[in-house]
Amino acid sequence: MKNRNSILVAVVALAPLTANVAVASDRDDVTAVVKQYDDAFNRGDMKAWNSLCTDKAVIIDDFAPHVWQGATACGDWWNAFQATAKQGGMTNGRVALGEAWHVAVTGDRAYTVYPTRFTFMANGKRVAERGVWTLVLQKLAGGWRIAGWGWAQH
Repeated sequence: MKNRNSILVAVVALAPLTANVAVASDRDDVTAVVKQYDDAFNRGDMKAWNSLCTDKAVIIDDFAPHVWQGATACGDWWNAFQATAKQGGMTNGRVALGEAWHVAVTGDRAYTVYPTRFTFMANGKRVAERGVWTLVLQKLAGGWRIAGWGWAQH
């Protein structure tokens, strides 16, 4: 009986540590997916970009039509961005993520906020904009995926 009580006390004492490891692992996994998403954009890899989105994603951005949602939201945003960039003479767009300001994981959902630097060429001139990128992720069977995001120039 004494051994059984000792084991029970040890299990109860270690349980919070195990939970913290799971949260830390989820946090690392979430930040890795955000980085993969950013990398896909920077490489111009629409297929990889789309593969990281849920089929119910919602995107809010500062160019028309300002909101995209549903199974094709990420691809629709991509196409709208490309058309807007072409119309504005924008090339070589690249987003550099800063250190996350906020990463919160609660069960199968995560909320992240990143400062960014968006650089591009506009009609032959180098432009740099600071922004804030807020992303929400959902943990699915295949791992963490982008459920929505919003961009704001800062």
